[in-house]
Amino acid sequence: MIKNPFLTYGYNGPEYFCDREAETKRLISLLQNGNHVALMSPRRMGKTGLIRHCFAQQELQNGYYLFIVDIYATKSLAELTYELGRAILSVLKSKERKVWERFIRIVGSLRTGITLDALGQPGWNIELGDIRSPQISLDEIFQYLNSADKPCIVAIDEFQTIADYPEQNVEAMLRTHIQRCSNAWFVFSGSKRHMMGEMFSSPARPFYQSASTLSLKPIPLSSYSQFITHHFEQGGYQLDPEAIQYVYEKFEGVTWYIQKICNELFAMAEQGVPCGIGEVDAAICNVLEEKEDSYQDLMTRLSARQKTLLMALARSGRDVQPTSGDFIRKHHLTSASAVQRSLAALQEKDIVTNSNGQYYIYDYFLYYWLNQK
Repeated sequence: MIKNPFLTYGYNGPEYFCDREAETKRLISLLQNGNHVALMSPRRMGKTGLIRHCFAQQELQNGYYLFIVDIYATKSLAELTYELGRAILSVLKSKERKVWERFIRIVGSLRTGITLDALGQPGWNIELGDIRSPQISLDEIFQYLNSADKPCIVAIDEFQTIADYPEQNVEAMLRTHIQRCSNAWFVFSGSKRHMMGEMFSSPARPFYQSASTLSLKPIPLSSYSQFITHHFEQGGYQLDPEAIQYVYEKFEGVTWYIQKICNELFAMAEQGVPCGIGEVDAAICNVLEEKEDSYQDLMTRLSARQKTLLMALARSGRDVQPTSGDFIRKHHLTSASAVQRSLAALQEKDIVTNSNGQYYIYDYFLYYWLNQK
């Protein structure tokens, strides 16, 4: 039994999943009707949770093999191939023997790294260096997907990562594989909207108009209020409605941050003592203290100009133009070109993001921690 109903990682069933009813219905419908889907939203809005929720529904569970591949940390085609193969085997090994044996038989270039344990279950004992010809191994994986005994759905998390691989034409190669694969449908999930938008809407890119687009927006406050109130009452606790609204507005409806603060509030709650705005502030302080060391370490790895710009962004809210003359003068920055270089470095480090020309710190906890300085 889960003691705290406000999950910050993973998926544990519909009871702990808030709303997204329309998005769930739409995503399942698109996939069942033979569409690839580009799923876009800022980070921590709940894309992976939505995918897992859809994959838990009977209409997909019963008719498809379902794979989720997280490629956020990958740096090359070999690493992509490694993660894709590992994700497929991790799902298939729970099926009957003939299912995973088929996969092992087809991926001949990787076969020596897939071993059987004492119970006869396959294990992914491949080292990254064992993938000597990633294009051949990738071709074999797609051969499996195209010939599997059930249709497959493959969700690739942080798909825009492939644009930074050193190999040339990775997008074109993947597009060709996917185009030829009539037995698998793909969800391309990404949090860098400008990169995802370019990949799927630019006529010059291989994935142009190859997928239906689904964008996640914040869950409405009314739905989140019902969800939060229900779980507090189930635990015998009370959270004031204005405190729920305060949390929602403080984190602009972004799912993970709301879940994290509600998780903290639920852990702090006492029966008969309502949680209010004061308790929300205390919960935020607890999280910021928890993250203090990692944020301090982050700051030591930034140059002086990057630190200065980051502090300026933290003190200016989200609707700012950091290369404007007013912003540069107000925060005693050097020049627009120097700011642009620092912005590029902060974006490369995934500290700052850009949406419709507006630059902001995507980590709300970092944003509030910097504002304490």
